[in-house]
Amino acid sequence: MTHSLQTTKYQAVYIQCTMPYDCKNIKTAFGDKIRSIRLSKDLSQEKLAELADLDRTYISGVERGVRNISLVNICQLAKALEIDIKKLFD
Repeated sequence: MTHSLQTTKYQAVYIQCTMPYDCKNIKTAFGDKIRSIRLSKDLSQEKLAELADLDRTYISGVERGVRNISLVNICQLAKALEIDIKKLFD
């Protein structure tokens, strides 16, 4: 799939969409990553929610892939899990 990004009024730059993931399933994949890291650190959803200042039901929704998580909450989860935010996207 090719996308066009107009840089000026007269010139367009084309970029190739080469994402290694299915955008429709990104929420599920991200949730699986959060769950995996949480379990590797022996944390319950309740404890992670407390550490990230989020609700336990929100953590559950993120892990199930039904929540479209914000950048701020991604940052809070990375801090709570004591990991570099980039690791959530590896």
